[in-house]
Amino acid sequence: MGESLRITDSEKLSLLYERFRDVCLVEKEVWKEIFLPRDTIQGPVRTNIQDRYEVEIDDPATEQMIENTISRGSAALGATIQECRAHISFFKRS
Repeated sequence: MGESLRITDSEKLSLLYERFRDVCLVEKEVWKEIFLPRDTIQGPVRTNIQDRYEVEIDDPATEQMIENTISRGSAALGATIQECRAHISFFKRS
């Protein structure tokens, strides 16, 4: 099993919170793994090459709050995720 790197970059975290919201809305449940297109330094972005991120929610009450908000739509779920972001961590799998 590969190593995990905790994501701390605020720009990357913004993208991950947004992706987490979108995946939860589509799947109608809290997901523990999400994918984003791989970062590239130069040239075109190949969207078929993705990085995998593990989602860790360190508080069961937070996970339940997110789960309960999914049915209320994108704006409500986004607000809940922002409110609870201290309990949500992302780890890049290598």
